[in-house]
Amino acid sequence: MFEEKTILITGGTGSLGNALTRRLLKEGAKTIRIFSRNESKQIEMESTFNDDRLRFFVGDIRDSERLFSALEDVDIVFHTAALKHVPKIEYNPFESIKTNVIGSQNVIDNSLRQNVEKVICIGTDKAVSPLNTYGATKLLMEKLFVSANNYLNREKYRTRFHAVRYGNVLGSSGSVIPKFIQQIKANQKISITDQNMTRFSITMNDALDFILNTAKLGKGSEIFIPKLKAYNILDVKSALFDLLHEVEHEIIGIRPGEKLHEVLINEDEMKYTWKIENMYMITNPHYDLFNDKNLETNYPNISKFDNQTAYSSDNVEKLSIEELKKVINDSNLL
Repeated sequence: MFEEKTILITGGTGSLGNALTRRLLKEGAKTIRIFSRNESKQIEMESTFNDDRLRFFVGDIRDSERLFSALEDVDIVFHTAALKHVPKIEYNPFESIKTNVIGSQNVIDNSLRQNVEKVICIGTDKAVSPLNTYGATKLLMEKLFVSANNYLNREKYRTRFHAVRYGNVLGSSGSVIPKFIQQIKANQKISITDQNMTRFSITMNDALDFILNTAKLGKGSEIFIPKLKAYNILDVKSALFDLLHEVEHEIIGIRPGEKLHEVLINEDEMKYTWKIENMYMITNPHYDLFNDKNLETNYPNISKFDNQTAYSSDNVEKLSIEELKKVINDSNLL
């Protein structure tokens, strides 16, 4: 699907953007355009990759006309750009609205103007029943992408929009495992927010496989969610003690806006949720693609997800301590 395609990644200098770029180059992309406002990271990325298929566009998704020019002749867009730091967003809420909501609308509008083939936005579990401004803006981003297909003329436009939703990537910047590793290596107490806390487990490679698979499967207006195992925070502690050495720990309490468990599908969304391959798909009830007849035609081997409760990290299968140790080792986090 990606061979000889021109691809644009918004926020392309971030950790996901770098990983996506590396994978898409292997998939035979013709050109990858990195669109971001951080020119120093662009210089660093250009030097690291040293690949003449990369193009670097300095720009902000808040700037509609800059996006319009960057999207000329683009086939596929991965929209990863966002303001993401929860405390900073709580202090500067409208700045996140400008980027995460209005910026996302700019991506949609200009993808239509340039007749892009597929546009995929990267969502987050924080958008599910949001507790903070960040989650609320990402929920609106999802709604914009899912609704964008409702009113476009499918005979006139080839563009299809869909969303993906998953939690923190295992070992990503600021996440719990790198923080624990740093504290253990420094012989400090590890800081546990709550002993009952659970999180879904997804590695960067798994996230890339999932995102690219949805790019192939998506017909437009879906939200895709991966089928994942979860882990308990105390099991992470035990796994790291086995791999490194034991230190003391302290309970510091959950931070404002933080949830005890990750929720990827809430109870109200379950009535629109289906199983497809190794993932779940939330359909848009306002889009005629998803009536019963079209579902079976467009999505082979689809089946209804009959779970009556939320798809949450506290009610799915958990990784064992041995499995966690393998994931940590395989991810080169030590």
